[in-house]
Amino acid sequence: MKVFKTSLIDCLILKPDIFQDDRGFFLETFRSNQFAQDTGILDTFIQDNHSHSSRGVLRGLHFQSENPQGKLVRASRGSILDVAVDLRIGSRTFGHSEVFELSAQNCHQVWVPPGFAHGFLVLSDFADFQYKCTQYYDPSDEQAIHWQDPDLNIPWPVGIERIVSSKDSNAPSFKEYCDQVGSKNPRS
Repeated sequence: MKVFKTSLIDCLILKPDIFQDDRGFFLETFRSNQFAQDTGILDTFIQDNHSHSSRGVLRGLHFQSENPQGKLVRASRGSILDVAVDLRIGSRTFGHSEVFELSAQNCHQVWVPPGFAHGFLVLSDFADFQYKCTQYYDPSDEQAIHWQDPDLNIPWPVGIERIVSSKDSNAPSFKEYCDQVGSKNPRS
């Protein structure tokens, strides 16, 4: 596995070793000791999730505030645009976002650290999105920031009709989040 830093502090791209021949391919999607050695991340994963969505489904930007989840995310079928936003107060990259294309073809994974908001948009006809979490999902702790917030300046692709839940459509702005946590919006 090869590990690459991103523009966001502590957020990583992982590119696994893929063994391919005329029969298909094999790769390890997760190996605890290798993950810890290659990334330096010692968090324990305690929950695995699998989401199946059609083209244009946009989920996010979600996070948990009291029990933030670290997530190791990947697309096992199809292609998605994955988004991470640093919400850690005091981080040099607070309020910054980065996008990644994850697909069944490239087999890349992204480590989204605790304290980040996360979301994705399905680019292919269908996509299966799988992720490991370092905390249990707690619906009473889940929060969201509006996916189209201009302060976050996320480069969503054009030409794809979005299918968004009412919860995500009505999520507060990044400025409202900053006001709530008492942090200055670095982009204003």
